[in-house]
Amino acid sequence: RKLIGKVEQKGYTLVPLNLHFSKGNVKCEIGLARGKKQHDKRATTKEREWEVQKGRIARGDLNA
Repeated sequence: RKLIGKVEQKGYTLVPLNLHFSKGNVKCEIGLARGKKQHDKRATTKEREWEVQKGRIARGDLNA
């Protein structure tokens, strides 16, 4: 009940953490997660682009 109440709030979601079989049944461990804010998404995108650029510089491929 607590998890359903939290999921109904904006910005929360249930995330499957672990799936396994036990005596013919599937068991799922779930967690409550909060989504990223817009500024966090921009920071993550910049970091990812910088990692790609570093790889290009290391290979000597400066034109790409």
